[in-house]
Amino acid sequence: MPAGATRYTDSVRKYLALGLFTAEPAVLQGFEPVHSKHSVLIVGAGPAGYFAALELLEQGIKPIVLDRGKDVRARRRDLRAIQQFGEVNPHSNYCFGEGGAGTYSDGKLYTRSVKRGSVKKSLQLLVEHGAPSDILYEAHPHIGSNKLPGVVQNIRETILHYGGEVHFGQLVTDFIVRDNTMLGVRTITTDPAAPETGKEWLADAVVLATGHSARDIYQLLHQKNILIEAKPFALGVRVEHPQRLVDSVQYHRSDRGEHLPAASYSLVCQVGERGVFSFCMCPGGLIVPAATAPGEIVVNGMSMSRRDSAFANSGVVTAVEVSDLKAWEHHGPLAHLAFQAEVEQTLFKAGDGSQKGPALRLPDFIKGKLSANLPGSSYIPGLYPAPLFELLPGFIYQRLREGLSQFGRQMRGYYTEDAVVVGTESRTSSPVRIPRDPITLQHPQIAGFYPCGEGAGYAGGIISAAMDGQNVALAIMKRVKG
Repeated sequence: MPAGATRYTDSVRKYLALGLFTAEPAVLQGFEPVHSKHSVLIVGAGPAGYFAALELLEQGIKPIVLDRGKDVRARRRDLRAIQQFGEVNPHSNYCFGEGGAGTYSDGKLYTRSVKRGSVKKSLQLLVEHGAPSDILYEAHPHIGSNKLPGVVQNIRETILHYGGEVHFGQLVTDFIVRDNTMLGVRTITTDPAAPETGKEWLADAVVLATGHSARDIYQLLHQKNILIEAKPFALGVRVEHPQRLVDSVQYHRSDRGEHLPAASYSLVCQVGERGVFSFCMCPGGLIVPAATAPGEIVVNGMSMSRRDSAFANSGVVTAVEVSDLKAWEHHGPLAHLAFQAEVEQTLFKAGDGSQKGPALRLPDFIKGKLSANLPGSSYIPGLYPAPLFELLPGFIYQRLREGLSQFGRQMRGYYTEDAVVVGTESRTSSPVRIPRDPITLQHPQIAGFYPCGEGAGYAGGIISAAMDGQNVALAIMKRVKG
């Protein structure tokens, strides 16, 4: 039995005794080694890809997972390189590699997508692979970026144990399509130590689960005239406060003590016809550099399982719609992607060529004034005062300025000199949608091609991506097995 399964059984007994949930058989008990002649290629080893692989195994179909990045442990060296030296590996970073973007950016499991699939099954599978059992009953479950890598590694071991395959360092460079049917993919290695030879992979179906930042995949689809669409997304900044301040505001006491968790918040307001809202709030967390290519500034938030950092951070973003980007229309379905990249590159060019974050104190951001200095921050590459009111697109800045002013009125203590605004929070979701049939989940033009998860525009977090992977796998089973 894979790692975590026995621990899950013990935890179930414990929480059954407390009456916290109903007993069900452990999911992995129904798995058997696959001997099917059918196989499925899965491009991407994030939650959508790995949960699709688990579901295929459960249905007796062999998954072959290909990922451009490194395994979850090896990724750590590249995260250290971007944090401490500003070196961005375009294939191994906070977004690319085993486990996807969520593994090293907090591991939040909350989802509103309860009608899209079995949230309970997804959570149970995580527990069976070593996640803490409390995610089965907490209202806002969270694993933490220190524990999730072990869970992800256990999932890989399960895939291998039951007859699947997982291959790292495989960058997809082409899709093999004949007679409007997807036959497979071509890859090259991203391992600099390996020979730069291409490889052809063939299977009964291809699941594309590359996450929301694989710009080269969107460009490849567009070049091959495979239908994609521009998709609304959100863009903004990350705002960081001292955690003690957030605790005092939310708990109405100067010290939360040892029994209360780090406090969080959720804020939203309307500015004109667009929303401004907090996003991916990380109590007791860190701001991290999340660029996926040299020449970009992108920030994200994460926290460890204990959420014991001295800082609290949250994205504060505004919706970007098609009507906002008339000047980018010539990019066609890649218009939103081009806009997103331009913002990230503009902020990078304003700096010194490192991953230092352009930032302002919150009151100075609202006043359109350059800060003389900045407060302490969790952001390891460091911050520097920068005119975000000029660097951000005008319509983005104006909405954020008004939205943050409203947040200061909504939440006592939010508007403070001790809060810092850091640019830019731009990878909230995919700026591109890859269409699919709502029944078969195949691309409308290409049989056997299954866009999946956040990168295709059908998920917005770990659990919704996992459920989408499971749904796609079930759709493939119906097609393959008839």
